[in-house]
Amino acid sequence: MNNKKPGLRYRDAGVDIDAADAALREVKDVVQKTFDENVLCGLGSFGAMYGFSNISLEEPVLVSSVDGVGTKLKLAFMTGKHDTVGIDLVSHCVNDILVQGARPIFFLDYLACGRLRPETVVAVIKGIAAGCRYAGCSLIGGETAEMPDMYGADEYDLAGTIVGVVERKRIIDGSAVRPGDVIIGLPSSGLHTNGYSLARKICFELAGLTVDDEMPGTGRSVGAALLEPHRSYAKLIQLLMKLVTVRGMTHVTGGGITDNLPRTLPKRMGAEIDLAAWEALPIFEFLQKTGNVSDDEMLRTFNMGMGYLVIVGEQQVELALDTLTQAGEEPSVVGRVIAGENKVNYTGSIRYAA
Repeated sequence: MNNKKPGLRYRDAGVDIDAADAALREVKDVVQKTFDENVLCGLGSFGAMYGFSNISLEEPVLVSSVDGVGTKLKLAFMTGKHDTVGIDLVSHCVNDILVQGARPIFFLDYLACGRLRPETVVAVIKGIAAGCRYAGCSLIGGETAEMPDMYGADEYDLAGTIVGVVERKRIIDGSAVRPGDVIIGLPSSGLHTNGYSLARKICFELAGLTVDDEMPGTGRSVGAALLEPHRSYAKLIQLLMKLVTVRGMTHVTGGGITDNLPRTLPKRMGAEIDLAAWEALPIFEFLQKTGNVSDDEMLRTFNMGMGYLVIVGEQQVELALDTLTQAGEEPSVVGRVIAGENKVNYTGSIRYAA
């Protein structure tokens, strides 16, 4: 009589390698559609390779950034909608290196989950691939890890790394910024990927809303309004830089305009921002009123409807505005660079649509 117990398998510990393989097979074609002629190997290699033979720059400089989506992922879990957080991830990373004038060339992702559900992984990676195609970069590698003792069964974390390139003499580092320069703002699509811990607390704890309820002032559900993808400004800014001498740029992420704009400015220079220069999105009005959030806290937590800032010399303002408008954008002159302490000085009051 054989009383020997059957041996354990990896699946018995909560890790299903077959499920991971099935998900990756399903997205293989989608990922490969992001490849350009510089990608030197397909999916499945231990390391991804990207060539430089077709990048015609005299002195190329690589620019890189790594980031995540933060607690916006909680909205994906709550709604069961996973096809937009990948777009968020790519857009956030791409906009970060865009600030220094870099063109994105390739992207890598990391997805860790408690239980690997192929349909969820496929949706996330398709979103990442869509973000890469829009930004004009290749999704050349990534890692999908099933970690049952680290995450809940229906939870995952997401991170990404972007690598871009810029000609050394064309690096935008803010050193050319001068007092009197004009700050142009480009609209955001919503919260982008910042402020979600506060937004969730206001919506679900204070207001008692569900993801299916209507978000006041938006005409959309709470889930749809909060999951609105992070905008990528890559193509727009690349066009602008061909026609206008851009002196500085700011991606308005965590910390809002308050903390991010000074990162662009030289020492002994600050900025004056006119809050009346644009109408903040209705979603921010609801969050501020419902949460009784101060103006200072709103401006340091959210982008308030301005996702990206561009600094140009006064003599090129009209050309910059015309270029952006012709490209279908709705730019606003929101302020100026001033001599003084390296901080943002606000004038006027936050303005919401009547």
